Amino acid sequence: MRAGRIVLGLTGSIGMGKSTTAQMFRDLGVPVWDADQAVADLYSQDGRAIFGLREINPSFVSDGYADRTAMKQAIAADPDVLKQIEAIVHPLVRESREAFLQSHKDDALVVLDIPLLFETNAQDQVDAVLVVTAPAEVQRARVLDRGTMTPEMFEAIVAKQMPDAKKRARADYVVETLTLENTKADVTSLVEELRARHA
Repeated sequence: MRAGRIVLGLTGSIGMGKSTTAQMFRDLGVPVWDADQAVADLYSQDGRAIFGLREINPSFVSDGYADRTAMKQAIAADPDVLKQIEAIVHPLVRESREAFLQSHKDDALVVLDIPLLFETNAQDQVDAVLVVTAPAEVQRARVLDRGTMTPEMFEAIVAKQMPDAKKRARADYVVETLTLENTKADVTSLVEELRARHA
């Protein structure tokens, strides 16, 4: 698909160990683009999305930063607001991704870390997809142990995401993240395999 380089999409449901796995790729010298970080940068003080968000609703910006709470409240009151926000944010995220790919065009392997890869049809932007997974009870325990959400909040997020089994069925590669040691071994093996294929 892309001569001279393999673009690997990395995804997985909440609590499956995706961020930890992404860091393992970085530790092996593989450039990683993080969709969540791209959005965070756009929402940061005077980030590129700020002007557009303020145009939609002045309350969406507080002290130069995007106010996610205000946006969530507005979306809850009027679902059409989400489309307005996405019309601002999605093109900027796409620009960030394309700039990353351009800056790493000479690398044999790059990773696009996209939490909602299948949900947003981003699989069309990559050469192969890696799904990280763990048993449901492990996933739940990891998320609740963070202490940042209630069981109800966790269940609501899971309900909005594509089921793990369906993601695994659509993946080119699957890594189970039960232990750091085994996950690192699997990631290292995959990197070696993909780099060898490129060579």
